[in-house]
Amino acid sequence: MAGGSCNAASPADSQHPVTAVDSENQQHDDTDVEMLSNSGNELDFHLEEITPPTRRIPRAFDEIEHSSDDVNYSDNTNIPPTQNPASLPARSRIKRVILTLRDTLQTTYNSFGLCRLYPRRPSFEPDAIIASTLLARTSPAVHGAEPSPNVSAAPPHPFPNMTIYRLMSWMNSGGSMLSETKVSHLVKDVVMAEDFDPKHLEKFSVKRALQELDQDASGKKIVFPDDWIQSSVTISIPTKSRQDGPQPYTIPGFHYRPLVDVIRAAFADAQAKAFHLLPFQRLWKDPLDGHQERVYDELYTSDAWLEAQDSVQKLPKEPGCSLERVIAGLMFFSDATHLANFGTAKAWPLYLYFGNLTKYARASPNSGACHLVAFLPSLPDSIKDILGGLFRISKSGMASLHAHCRRELFHACWEILLDEDFIEAYRHGIIMKCADGVVRRVFPRIFTYSADYPEKALISTIKDMGLCPCPRCITPKSMFGSLGIGRDMKRRLANFRVYTREKVVKARDFIYRWGNTVDGTKVENALGEGSWVPTLNQFVNKLGPLGLDSFRMLVVDFMHECELGTWKALFMHLIRLLYALPQGSQLVALLDCRFREVPTFGNGIIRKFSNNTSEMKRLAARDFEDILQCAIPIFEGLFPAEHDAAVQSLLYQFAQWHALAKLRLHSDSTLTLFEETFSKLSRMLRKFRDRTCAAFNTVELPREKAARQRRATRQSEAGNNAQESGGPRVKKFNLGTYKFHAMGDYTRTIRFFGTTDSFTTQMGELAHRALKMFYPLTSKLDTPAQLAKHERRRRVLRRVAEAGAVSSSSSSSSPSSYSSSSSSPSSYSQPQVEVPTSMPSGKHHSISTIRNNPIDIFSFLRENNGDPAVTNFVPKLRDHILFRLRGLDVTFCDHTFTDEERNLVIIPNNRIYSVQTMQVHYTTYDLRREYDTVNPRSHGDIMVLSGETAPSHPYWYARVVGIYHMEVWLQGSAQPVKQHLEVLWVR
Repeated sequence: MAGGSCNAASPADSQHPVTAVDSENQQHDDTDVEMLSNSGNELDFHLEEITPPTRRIPRAFDEIEHSSDDVNYSDNTNIPPTQNPASLPARSRIKRVILTLRDTLQTTYNSFGLCRLYPRRPSFEPDAIIASTLLARTSPAVHGAEPSPNVSAAPPHPFPNMTIYRLMSWMNSGGSMLSETKVSHLVKDVVMAEDFDPKHLEKFSVKRALQELDQDASGKKIVFPDDWIQSSVTISIPTKSRQDGPQPYTIPGFHYRPLVDVIRAAFADAQAKAFHLLPFQRLWKDPLDGHQERVYDELYTSDAWLEAQDSVQKLPKEPGCSLERVIAGLMFFSDATHLANFGTAKAWPLYLYFGNLTKYARASPNSGACHLVAFLPSLPDSIKDILGGLFRISKSGMASLHAHCRRELFHACWEILLDEDFIEAYRHGIIMKCADGVVRRVFPRIFTYSADYPEKALISTIKDMGLCPCPRCITPKSMFGSLGIGRDMKRRLANFRVYTREKVVKARDFIYRWGNTVDGTKVENALGEGSWVPTLNQFVNKLGPLGLDSFRMLVVDFMHECELGTWKALFMHLIRLLYALPQGSQLVALLDCRFREVPTFGNGIIRKFSNNTSEMKRLAARDFEDILQCAIPIFEGLFPAEHDAAVQSLLYQFAQWHALAKLRLHSDSTLTLFEETFSKLSRMLRKFRDRTCAAFNTVELPREKAARQRRATRQSEAGNNAQESGGPRVKKFNLGTYKFHAMGDYTRTIRFFGTTDSFTTQMGELAHRALKMFYPLTSKLDTPAQLAKHERRRRVLRRVAEAGAVSSSSSSSSPSSYSSSSSSPSSYSQPQVEVPTSMPSGKHHSISTIRNNPIDIFSFLRENNGDPAVTNFVPKLRDHILFRLRGLDVTFCDHTFTDEERNLVIIPNNRIYSVQTMQVHYTTYDLRREYDTVNPRSHGDIMVLSGETAPSHPYWYARVVGIYHMEVWLQGSAQPVKQHLEVLWVR
């Protein structure tokens, strides 16, 4: 059976019924019997004939009244679900046995030793339509039939002709600044298109074309159900008065798209062809000893999805429905962002990703995987006028009340988003036709919510940096210092957060009914331990009864918590320690000098350190990652000998933990190593705090002191006359923060949800780029509404292009592909692949065959006469050519050819051709095709395996001086064949 379950017949029709005495009680008890099969075709099983024992129902259950939930309507198809169950005929309490048949399927092991284990046979496999040449840093593309010849087609509605359509699509591709790429797209995709006609632009008006795109008065406008909706959100402000009660306050401008409609649109989109509908386990078999290990990477291979699919299969059968049940994996991200470098313009977008799609597509901002679903409103400044006018409110009380209103607004927005349609879909699923044309029942399930710590505190309804600041457990902050020891790890598992709605309701009664303050003693006592706040958590309130763990979904945030959190804190304290040493300023200057001397590496892997690194001016997360990768040689020798070894060991252990936390493919072995590395790192961090840091008197860095003084100046201007000391304050290394505490949750999170790159907040940060490109196109008034308008325009253009199969003139000969997103350029352009388009999957390298730079060998030698690098250049070149053309083994690299043999090599006109770069292709550990670039001017250092017969070292190290290609052949053969050779000149 394909991916489903088989329900046995009623006891009267079953070969082995289960009987029960005392049938007057009408409550059934369905029993699931799971049967596993590794067969790839059909199930084989039989049951031995066993007489079941006759048992009486325990007396304690005799008095239980039946309810509507106890009735299986699948046996009574003529009875509507709304009918009173008391009117149904009496049935036995235990009516039947349900056999849940799992048709498991395990694929064969591939050349990498990987296979898939499906708990249920998949009915659709999206990876079958992904070309291997696109397994690189790009979104997947679906290859179909050859493109049909260009024919004249009607322009997409509402455009009068294809010329205006292409021009408006180019205009709405994002950005207000013209660049070489944007002008190139204008020429190739608009001006040079076969259907471009300058006469179509007569009397053309941009304003009129945009109005037709936004509002079509003819009535032919394409209406999308997932269009934007504008609403107002009303919250209640406590007034500390029993008589007056809370004061309603309305915040306008909540723009959102209904979640159910977004899900329907996503499954109807072209990109749904790449959706994984059924989860599976990825297994790896060791080629040496044959043992198997679980592999963790995607969300749809995680335990979270497997458990969710299993629970969906066990849900009661819908009346008259036998559709296959699949899951739409929802992954949310939200974060407030500034829209411009100057001013106060900001937005608070909410993004939705589908875990059904591979993380490599979701990680690409141009892949179309990001769905902008809402702009969360912020509290307006005018609310302070209302709060300040309340009776006898202190400054601290006003701050607490403002924070309470902010939490109320956030969860009021989610109360609107989690509407009745979404709850109904969460409970019963959505019947939709999927990309393969098969109708299925799709159950939305929220798996992860990625956010920084302040927003996690909002979502989990806890105090920001309270006594129990962790959103996943109630470990007190006072115990964070025991990071990584046994009792700390046990305490995490024993103290998972459990929401108690009754306590929150009681605390809200004290506030809204009896007039107590938000941070009053009665409210705190009612909430109890755990740093809870008196805000009703809508995730728990609406989705908790349906199985959502609203605290576990708050996954670790690698970018903010590690690279911009723990590592930044450690690096800053290392700089403080250098300043605390004698001649500390000179040591810091030496550190900055060493960073500037570090060369770049790879395609943006390590970039140039241009500024003073110690000042940390405008550094992003990737900059701190580069600092960590280069820190060991940079800090070497800067500390006294008794502390230098400890610092070096700590930096190595932190870099190893960082690399393991960022792995894109984990196995059981690497996760075990990850746990051991964390244990060592936590021990070294405590040792560093207790010994190295205790030996020095560290104070604020100059930038910290300047920032504190600026804050004090602003406070004094606002009327706060608190005096600030002029000298630097003492600073200690602090392990008692949430970000260090979160390091202990990574292994458990990866085992349950997959690797961290699948839910990193970096995806959302990249999605902000589209909003920042839209913002200069707005009038700066009612920014969320205008951003939503621009998002809709791009979405409409993409969908009409998909409906009309409009392609780019520059890519008419390419296979069909899709790129569907509100944050990507218009979909008629092909996705940009960052690998050579002509690269076959098995090719080792690529060198251009252009002949723009010919070199005459003997002229080259005369021009460089006296240069030791060109000594014996021609004999070495001919030796290399003979070695290659005769197909000698690498062990002949020590062989020396005679002059007679060298004279057999013919190079036409003694001419070779120089090129600038060479790309070396390889397969990464996570099975992606990538490449490195060798450039003699910037990245000329290489390392290869030694070819010596008896090597003293396993590798050869060289610097590439030149990259050449040439035409050659050998004399003496009956029919000389000209061959094309590519060579590297190294030393």
